[in-house]
Amino acid sequence: MKIYTRTGDDGTTQLMGPTRVPKDHPRVAAYGAVDELNAWLGYLGAMGIPAPWPERLQTIQRDLFVIGSYLALDPVMADRASALPPPPEGRIAELEAWIDECEAVAGPTRVFVLPGGHPLSAAFHVVRTVCRRAEREVVTLHRQEPVPPWILAYLNRLSDLLFMLARWANAIHGVQDLPWIP
Repeated sequence: MKIYTRTGDDGTTQLMGPTRVPKDHPRVAAYGAVDELNAWLGYLGAMGIPAPWPERLQTIQRDLFVIGSYLALDPVMADRASALPPPPEGRIAELEAWIDECEAVAGPTRVFVLPGGHPLSAAFHVVRTVCRRAEREVVTLHRQEPVPPWILAYLNRLSDLLFMLARWANAIHGVQDLPWIP
């Protein structure tokens, strides 16, 4: 199979199904933002972070592929969703447990925190903002076409985890969070 098909040269792409849409369609923007988030998580995992986080980030990356497949599914093929990998709905509670683990190290959040500190913390903040943008793109799509609610909850919780991982990264490296002082 060749990587290039030339079918997208006109600015359209095919959903998982028969429908072709413009590459800036809200559905494509949503799964594209999730794909970008996935790439950034791969980058973070390659930065040499301590265990168990590389494995956990890969778990999240696999979940994002599942989310992307649900977002890429042509609405006219909605009855075929059962053929997709099962939704990682149960992972939302696991993300919450991981947030709690980070908070046990970093301490409770009492003030607004400026992105920065240790380079790993700053990288987690960048990925958090990418996650929030992906969430916004999914919400935009959801206002036009229904999106499974677990996708919205997953992305919301993931951005919370990424925030806490930024704080955790500062804590394990002995760097203070930078409080926002108005």
